[in-house]
Amino acid sequence: MKRVIGLLWYVLTPFLIAAQTFSKDSTDHTIVVKEGKLSGTLFAPRQTKKGPVVLIIAGSGPTDRNGNSTQLPGKNNSLLQLADSLVKSGIASLRYDKRGIGKSQFPGMREETMSFMDGVNDVVAWINWLREQGYKKIYIAGHSEGSLVGMLAASQTKVKGFISIAGAGRPIDQVLREQIASGGGPDSLKQLANVYLDTLLQGKRIQKPNPYLFSLFRPSVQPYMISWVKHDPATLLKNLKCKVMIVQGKRDIQVKVEDAELLHNARPSATLLFIDDMNHVLKSVSTTSKTDNIKTYSDPTIPVHPLLIQGIIHFIQPIRTLHQ
Repeated sequence: MKRVIGLLWYVLTPFLIAAQTFSKDSTDHTIVVKEGKLSGTLFAPRQTKKGPVVLIIAGSGPTDRNGNSTQLPGKNNSLLQLADSLVKSGIASLRYDKRGIGKSQFPGMREETMSFMDGVNDVVAWINWLREQGYKKIYIAGHSEGSLVGMLAASQTKVKGFISIAGAGRPIDQVLREQIASGGGPDSLKQLANVYLDTLLQGKRIQKPNPYLFSLFRPSVQPYMISWVKHDPATLLKNLKCKVMIVQGKRDIQVKVEDAELLHNARPSATLLFIDDMNHVLKSVSTTSKTDNIKTYSDPTIPVHPLLIQGIIHFIQPIRTLHQ
């Protein structure tokens, strides 16, 4: 019966959303943390009562609050579109620039002093700020690497729910080993990379990394990696006290369907949503062409996949009827 209700929801949701569309207030905010200041944008529906709010965490690298990376040409605006779609259905959201990205500038920040837990502490700080604004139903939605950041934050503070979007189901060293094994280069370098990862897992540094592996194992990034590789997403998700949703696109060329399955195996009670034609930046891709897939990374005219929006809305507000 649960499956039938779920399918009926996805059929009816567009009509339910159309029945009541909220306008929004958009406000920028800054919070002070130990090492600097973080900047974020709150989208709130124009209503007197504060309802649910989703804290959206961007993925890896220099990705800003809107889902755009300086390493890619153009913009995709995936997280901006996600926030805009949610607020139209009465769900507030807060998205923010990570440290050193966009308007969250941290003077004197150096790579060698960065820790994976810095990002986790920032999420907790934003959650505390949302509570101060009067929000009680706080959800975390972490995209890609932001999924692991969100899990760690959710394990440290009380939230209503956690949503993993294209999140890895394995520790990052296992992901890197797989990527290195499938890449080019001699087997001797691949074996050496595995030795380096074993060293980092032991909490030790690599003194003189091979020049051909320097970009991945450069001395300045090793402290961050040591603080990253020790976390197992599946174990973290299993132990969360809040309700959980796992979302994965089947056209994702960066994170595999198997990762979502690993997460769901660890947390069978979680809501699991596979979207057949959604890729890593949450856009619909009609072909299996890698070229077509990558084009969406720089195309803001393509909207975030509607099934992602509908799924999150149903996860947060499952009780809606036609007479509302």
